[in-house]
Amino acid sequence: MSAGDQTTLKVEFELSETDIAFFKDRLDQARAARGTDDDAMIIEGVAAMTKEALASKPPQFVIDRLSLLDPLLAMLRDEDWRLTGDDRKRVLDALAYFVDPEDLIPDRIPGIGFIDDAIMIDLVSAGLEPELEAYADFVAHREELASGKDKDAAPLEEARKVMQGRMRRRRS
Repeated sequence: MSAGDQTTLKVEFELSETDIAFFKDRLDQARAARGTDDDAMIIEGVAAMTKEALASKPPQFVIDRLSLLDPLLAMLRDEDWRLTGDDRKRVLDALAYFVDPEDLIPDRIPGIGFIDDAIMIDLVSAGLEPELEAYADFVAHREELASGKDKDAAPLEEARKVMQGRMRRRRS
């Protein structure tokens, strides 16, 4: 192979139902360990973990998954979205794993330390699909309102209620 050649290695693996159950169990353990008044700790902890992970120059598939945490953090911080009660708890519980100091693979291990986090992000994102879709629609609606292009667009408060209601129906 010449110096100009680039190589890549594609590694794929499939998780069985047993494997997925194992990861879900770890997520449940992190949820159970979470206190009831530590919302800010989880939000800031996930933001810090993401920053640390990106600084470690992880593989691209980890970077791709880390970006999926951004809308989850945004929906928790967004004062217009006003995610409260069980809806907020559901998202915070899903993020609890990422601040758990006892995650499966220690983050400090170069190259592989964030692989378990990437798997968990996939599981969490799939489980929170109704929340992610509703929030994306809300953000798009807010941007449309701000642009002033659609004079018939529903007010933001009304749109939030409709989109959060849809989110709850899709979840159940």
